[in-house]
Amino acid sequence: MHARNVLLADRDAPGVYGREDQFEAVVEQLTNAITDLVPRGAIEHLRFPPVVGRRTVERCGYLHSFPHLLGSVHTFTGDNRAHARMMEAVEAGQDWGSHQTLSDVVLTPAACYAVYPHLSGKLTDGGRCVDVESWCYRHEPTESAQRMRAFRMREYVRSGQPGIVRTWRDDWIVRAESFLRGLSLHPEVVVANDPFFGAGARFMANSQRDQQLKFELLVDIEPFGSTAVMSCNYHGEHFGEVFGIQLPDGSAAHTACVGFGLERLALAILATRP
Repeated sequence: MHARNVLLADRDAPGVYGREDQFEAVVEQLTNAITDLVPRGAIEHLRFPPVVGRRTVERCGYLHSFPHLLGSVHTFTGDNRAHARMMEAVEAGQDWGSHQTLSDVVLTPAACYAVYPHLSGKLTDGGRCVDVESWCYRHEPTESAQRMRAFRMREYVRSGQPGIVRTWRDDWIVRAESFLRGLSLHPEVVVANDPFFGAGARFMANSQRDQQLKFELLVDIEPFGSTAVMSCNYHGEHFGEVFGIQLPDGSAAHTACVGFGLERLALAILATRP
């Protein structure tokens, strides 16, 4: 089935899509299947809105590494005169962004970012495991439907002792491959890197790959080709240090996450159907 049969493209905003009921039915089935991967009671379930505190994203280092992907939220805070000047710009077809002010929230770039502030403090010996889902945004305007600007991300986030967390991530690479095969998909597991920005981008990407911090599971989505639909990531102590997530001895906890791209998975499944 072709993507155009289930998606409604916004003609004024490349990469923004509505979803028809058949697409949403597949997403709902996926959501239930993902929930069944972890026994109830073994994981905490958290849900967040599609915005997150700007300060949280700043602390995560997102602006340092991915400023080109972030969607910030601005709002009008002026008086009547300022409003009149803004409307002059609007009616003239000009950029009216300078008439607005950066707010205290940004569009959520990754579902797990909202979780880390709530893990602050000392963990138990076993650490914590969280199931989170959120709408996310990344500024990648494109006509290709497998790279949407607004999409849903489901994640499992693990925090705790370094060895436990790393083993959890490694086990999930195997589990993720098995999960995708159970959906009649044919995944390829590859070492990957994030799309870092700036002068140090190549160094950061090479370092991430050399340390095997990120694995992606690729599947072929007709007509888009090989596409990452899941990722398994190990963060080390980064978020533990930033948000004060501590082990019982007071040292920084390590974190990892496994992410499911719900829209991409739905597209992959629909592409296998006549």
